Amino acid sequence: MDTLMDTLPEPSLGRQPRRSSPPALVAVLPLFLGVLGVGQISAQSTELQRGRTVPGTLAAGDTVRYTIEADEEDFVLGEVNQISVDVTMRVLGPDGTQIGRFGGLGRGSERFGGRTSSAGTHTLELFVAGDEADEAGRYEITLLRHEPVATDPRRLADQIMSRFDGEDSPGGAVRVWRDGRTLYSKTYGMANLAYGVPFEEDTRTNIGSTSKQFTAFAVMLQAERGLLSLDDDIRTHIPELPKFDETIQVRHLITHTSGLREFLNLLRMTGRRLDHGDWIDRSELIDIVQRQPALQNEPGAEWNYNNTAFGLAAAIVERTSGQDFHVFMRENVFGPLGMTGTMVRPSTRHIVPNMSEGYTPGPDGYRQIGDLGGAVGAGSIYTTIADLQTWVENYANPRVGTRESIDEMMTSFVLTDGEETGYGYGLSVDEQGGLKRVSHGGADVAHRSMLVYFPEINAGLTTQSNHAQFNSGVAYELAAAFFKDAMETDEEDEEDGAGAAGEFDPQDYDTEDFDEFAGRYALDAAPNFILTFTREDETLYTQATGQQRLEIVPTSDSTFRLLAVEASVTFLRDEEGNVAGATLHQNGDQHATRLDGEEAEAWAPTPGDLTDFAGRFFSEELETFYTFTVQDEELVMHQRRLDQASLTPGEEDNFSGGEMSFAFERDRNGQVIGFYLSNGRTRDIRFARVP
Repeated sequence: MDTLMDTLPEPSLGRQPRRSSPPALVAVLPLFLGVLGVGQISAQSTELQRGRTVPGTLAAGDTVRYTIEADEEDFVLGEVNQISVDVTMRVLGPDGTQIGRFGGLGRGSERFGGRTSSAGTHTLELFVAGDEADEAGRYEITLLRHEPVATDPRRLADQIMSRFDGEDSPGGAVRVWRDGRTLYSKTYGMANLAYGVPFEEDTRTNIGSTSKQFTAFAVMLQAERGLLSLDDDIRTHIPELPKFDETIQVRHLITHTSGLREFLNLLRMTGRRLDHGDWIDRSELIDIVQRQPALQNEPGAEWNYNNTAFGLAAAIVERTSGQDFHVFMRENVFGPLGMTGTMVRPSTRHIVPNMSEGYTPGPDGYRQIGDLGGAVGAGSIYTTIADLQTWVENYANPRVGTRESIDEMMTSFVLTDGEETGYGYGLSVDEQGGLKRVSHGGADVAHRSMLVYFPEINAGLTTQSNHAQFNSGVAYELAAAFFKDAMETDEEDEEDGAGAAGEFDPQDYDTEDFDEFAGRYALDAAPNFILTFTREDETLYTQATGQQRLEIVPTSDSTFRLLAVEASVTFLRDEEGNVAGATLHQNGDQHATRLDGEEAEAWAPTPGDLTDFAGRFFSEELETFYTFTVQDEELVMHQRRLDQASLTPGEEDNFSGGEMSFAFERDRNGQVIGFYLSNGRTRDIRFARVP
């Protein structure tokens, strides 16, 4: 499910990116499908005309080309009906550069589209995904819409959501409000494909981690009632938790600064297939924490997104109220606010009336994959777009909870070193267009959610979908359109120096200037995950540890966009002007430090060196075995339920692969005796060699 940062997965319930550029004609094809090569390209191409369906056949190794004549800032929407062949679509701009990629659904109708950034002939290449049989399969392609990008925000919303409309697609919804008045509310596509149920305004949708603000609010209610303090040791309320060297306070749980292991990432290490519906019981949270030998960081010293902490926060609400969390929320929050379409789903076995099912594309059509288990507190809320408006309006004029509590939730937490996290209590806190922005996104396996609030103008909006490929970050573009009158204009930004990047012309960039950025950069949160940047003549590349090389293009003199996935990179200089690091913008911002000297050279173990790491290893904490073998001059990881993975060397005695990093440990005689396993949010799980 993850893209570039395979060793820093954004597990379901994870926060969506805080910033989102307007959606261009870009892809949502996950990287695990690979940047597929193409075979023989048809010498001829067919120009697509709006409303005309063109039939075709396609076999492995073939590529069929279509063209679209478009102006700058045009909106294009098309559809490929994959009758008997799995089609991947690649979009090339007028200069031949890849600007978009679409695919993932093996059969049925799949839409592609977005906005153009330059005028000229755009080329759409169709080819077979993967290594299918040689016999040709049939498809049909139709250009559904071709029009200028809308300047009216309502029409713009309709354009953005049109990819997720129709009777054959999972759908979504948008709702926008200001000063108590609903400005726009519309739904698209289907809530349930099996029974042909359309997505409607009263459809209940799983909002994933957007639920976290509700959990934090419940904690604040209990604090207002004197039943807990944010300064309390969490063991005051859950005494069976272990006593660590440092005290975890209740406030650390709802600010992602506790130092606890992230349970979803942890369970993936054990081979639990969360994307295949593996059962997780809430009681496992406490068991997981009980087995943790030490904290990953001092409480309050590091921000590390953490679903475990919010699950424990919900448990504290239960223990201080004497009510199950779903009952507490119904009687103390949803009911008093009149949110009749909202509920906490206690488990994946509980029925949610009028719910949307979550879907992800598969090789034979959409697949219904259900919800995560054990997510209460971190997620598990089903609600409607109207109820979310009601919820945010309580922020503006509190009927439940106090003004002081809500303001505290919307204040960025300050770490022990004085740095702000950009996150309050269950809410991201930043700015857009000169306005304070409070928001949170959510992703529970296939559902996608975003809720945005601008307190200074008493306005908000939400985007919801049951399609796994939906980018809920489009809420930020819609906010810029609907609330344009209250936001700083591009001219105002330019006066502040913020508009310089908008004037950048990639054609003027001298690729030799990239040489000062070329090199290796280690992510601070996962040092074994290395981003390597290189130049070959006029083409620029980045390659992540264990992944294939991807082309990048400049967007300013220090920022670059990846073509195959939705990600970008900003290079950073120190006070002397030397390039010292970079920030990877994907599922949030991840800082990487430039490696110099010996660190800048990749370790290249020989086949003989690799035999040092072969063997079987066991973790007491996870009660899990990992086995390593040497195959075809590579170190290969095996685990009973995880896919076999070839590991890529990083620094000496360090490897990565299978969305994880492995730091091996030697004794004083140089013998490998164990390793430490990490996958971003969960770090340093020790495995010992089995004799």
